Amino acid sequence: MERLSADNEKEVSSDASHAYDVPENPAEILHRALGEYHRLLEGSWDPLGMMAPIIHAQLAWVAHPQELVERSVRLSSDLWRLQWHTLARVMGQVSEDPVKPNPDDNRFADPVWTESPTWDLAKEWYLAFTHHMQDMLYDTPGLGSQERRKAAFWWRKWLNAVAPTNSLWTNPVALRKAVESRGESLACGLRNFLDDMHSGDIRMTDPDDFRVGENLATTPGAVVFRNQLLEVIHYGATQTKIHAEPVVIVTPWINKFYVLDLTQKKSMVRFLLDQGLDVFITSWKNPDASMRNVSFDDYLSEGIHELVETARKFTGAKQVHAVGYCIGGTALSMYMAWSARRFPEKEQPVADWTLFATLVDFRRPGDIEVFIDESSIRYLTESMARTGYLDGKQMAAAFRLLRSNSLIWHYVVHGWLYGEKPQPFDVLYWNMDITRMPEVMHAWYLRELYLHNRLIKKDSLFVAGERLDLGQVKQPLYAVGAEDDHIAPWQETFRINSHVSGSKRYILSSSGHILGIVNPVVTPPKRRFRAADVERGETVEEWKAKASKWEGSWWEDWMAWLKPKAGELVDARMAATKAFPALAAAPGDYVQER
Repeated sequence: MERLSADNEKEVSSDASHAYDVPENPAEILHRALGEYHRLLEGSWDPLGMMAPIIHAQLAWVAHPQELVERSVRLSSDLWRLQWHTLARVMGQVSEDPVKPNPDDNRFADPVWTESPTWDLAKEWYLAFTHHMQDMLYDTPGLGSQERRKAAFWWRKWLNAVAPTNSLWTNPVALRKAVESRGESLACGLRNFLDDMHSGDIRMTDPDDFRVGENLATTPGAVVFRNQLLEVIHYGATQTKIHAEPVVIVTPWINKFYVLDLTQKKSMVRFLLDQGLDVFITSWKNPDASMRNVSFDDYLSEGIHELVETARKFTGAKQVHAVGYCIGGTALSMYMAWSARRFPEKEQPVADWTLFATLVDFRRPGDIEVFIDESSIRYLTESMARTGYLDGKQMAAAFRLLRSNSLIWHYVVHGWLYGEKPQPFDVLYWNMDITRMPEVMHAWYLRELYLHNRLIKKDSLFVAGERLDLGQVKQPLYAVGAEDDHIAPWQETFRINSHVSGSKRYILSSSGHILGIVNPVVTPPKRRFRAADVERGETVEEWKAKASKWEGSWWEDWMAWLKPKAGELVDARMAATKAFPALAAAPGDYVQER
């Protein structure tokens, strides 16, 4: 971030007759001093902007007394009904709960929270104040929508933390388990707590249950290219005949590539191989301080472009079929715009492309928006400047905070209060296998995309020697969003269709950011999806109204779209050759770096 000192803020006249220092206006001096003081407080007291939106919301309500009175009347009415409910339960009468948990709130699922008058009242009063506080914050008059959302988010984190379910003495289920187990659940909970403290994290699964290369990421293949940024893995064919043109997959560098190659039954990589496709995938290096100056230009030219060129040279194919997931999809979108400018139309290296849960328009980037403003990015940038990278634990903590009940407090309650051992879950193990972000690249990415949203602005971004214009991308696109995705909301992922040319097909899968994508074909089907081509100028509502509904996995729809484009059938290729010898067996070396 550019910093301006008092010296370079002054204007110096070129006229010799004015070659003397002009005294500054006292108001300007005061304004600058207050600004510096504000930045000092912001950086030292509230660097992530947690308290400021809440204070602003409180001041806004004070400044709107009529709206405050109306809200107070509504609260009094609801509390009156709750008092009658309390009286009825105390007298042993049946009374329907006036406040019900949200459908996805499982904290009070145990019958004791309804059947016992005491615990029912604890639940009801907590929910009543929680819902009213949230509603008030969302309806704060005179406050911008983004600041309302931030205030509600941070207040909700505190309300989640003080829920009665999170304390031993106010959790009847934990007390019952302690009595039934004669204290064994408490002893196990203490061991879990100490293990979590030792690991520096609240474990969602036991890391000893999984080994990358042994029971995760086991699809046979070879590393056929390696540089400072990535390893390119080429997988061995599972069919005797394969499609001539390869599939290249750009994975996110947040976490590791094997989310697409978990266990054999969940592996998208293995599914593609079984469909007769030839697959290359990125395995990004886990950066350390020595990579602090690696830029996004490097990720594009030495990462994605090397992946594409390796696959083309290995197979002899003129074009590849590119796939990008999450931030890898955003990078692939930038590569598509870059190659549209770099190569003539007939020499484009990518024939078509597929995006999974990918944002290119960051105006509404989901719940992570609460971390995206000048002060937060300044704080992160200054933190990275000290170390040369963003620690993966900071990134993981931010994402877990977005869903604190399900990703934090659920494991506190079940692990520490109930004494339950974390269950083996491959996706959660992958989620805990964190990576770092290099300073220069990540600061640029946050500022240029999340903060300034420049990718959708024609020629606004200059990357690896080219100005990017998504409108120049003409290859067919297959894009997938997920209904419950809080990292890349599906309505926002749909916006890609407004920015690129060529034919487009959009899929809306059930579930969230991971399980909506890692969505294998099973019988009976576990999930569902909507699918339809997207016409020029079509809105998300128009697309959804016409989209066909299907039970099962969208993977089969994808294959019906992709395989006819992937070239004729040829003899299967080895994972490595004399020209591209195996530098390591899959899953490679970079994925093992901590």
